[in-house]
Amino acid sequence: MSDRFARMLNPPRKAPAPKVAPPHPMLNSSVVDCALYVDGVRDRSGLPFPEAYAMAARNPRAFVWLGLHEPTPEEFGWVAEVFGLHELAVEDATARVNRPKMDRYGDHTRIVVRTARYVEHAELNEWSEVVETGHILVFLGARFVVTVRHGAPGALAEVRADLERRRAFLALGPWSVAHAIMDRLVDTYMDVADAVDDDVNKLEEAVFARQRSEHIAHIYQLKREIVEFRRAVVPLQRPMQRLLEDRAELPAGLRRYFKSVSDHLNRVVEQINSYDELLNTVLQARLAQLSVDQNNDMRKIAAYAAMAAAQTAIAGIYGMNFVHMPELQWRYGYFGVLVVMALSIFVIYRLFRRSGWL
Repeated sequence: MSDRFARMLNPPRKAPAPKVAPPHPMLNSSVVDCALYVDGVRDRSGLPFPEAYAMAARNPRAFVWLGLHEPTPEEFGWVAEVFGLHELAVEDATARVNRPKMDRYGDHTRIVVRTARYVEHAELNEWSEVVETGHILVFLGARFVVTVRHGAPGALAEVRADLERRRAFLALGPWSVAHAIMDRLVDTYMDVADAVDDDVNKLEEAVFARQRSEHIAHIYQLKREIVEFRRAVVPLQRPMQRLLEDRAELPAGLRRYFKSVSDHLNRVVEQINSYDELLNTVLQARLAQLSVDQNNDMRKIAAYAAMAAAQTAIAGIYGMNFVHMPELQWRYGYFGVLVVMALSIFVIYRLFRRSGWL
């Protein structure tokens, strides 16, 4: 049998088509950045985070930092499955509002911190937004850090860049990332507090100025913004205290760094409390000013009413139309009554002016 005839009976089989991998679940998603760090040096291979985490799990000197921004529940559910996060630790990951706290779940820790940003404004009014807030969740394990950010404030690109320049510090592990995030947030709190201090001082000067123009709604608006800022900052004190007291949780080499962050946080809390007290004082002063202004207005109204009452009384008497009334037949009676009215107005005005009512 010739080769040609054999090929006709047994045609060559086509090579199977290569299998196309399904779309990556996190493609075009909320992943901001993901990196594998070994001894504080970033691995530039650009592996997806499941593969990067698998490599970090085999190397005691490596860990993965995955950064997310406002993931959907489905996206974060897959992240939680890869890193083995506890279901209770995951339940707040996609929530829009969270309170600062710290919880331990077996072999990993969840820390929730609030972010803040000062909003520039030309002038303070009842619609001004002074402080914008968001929150960040930090999941820490032995070989991973997962950060989930909600809201515009608190972007972590600069934090990551700074840490990558401090290789020795980054080599201390995932808790070095937690310190860098909290340190940057507390520094931001201090910047916001300084900016709010300018608003409070300007408002105080306007309230006690000779020409007062500040509406009481402006004071309430600034007070509301400070309350929002306070909710972001003050509750963080408790998790920080717990963290410093837990000897097993925090690496010894990082304790002094977290202590410095705690001191700065306490300073910001003191500033916020002082702003709140000062605004309460300014508000009470403004209410007292309004009460005094109202009393002054009422006294002026009463004084002018008294002057008008005198003229009404004189006009009423001469409008009785009695036949036998003095001055009715006097040639200059009309002009005499006008003079009497003018004199009465002048005398009453001088009396009220001397007493301070006018």
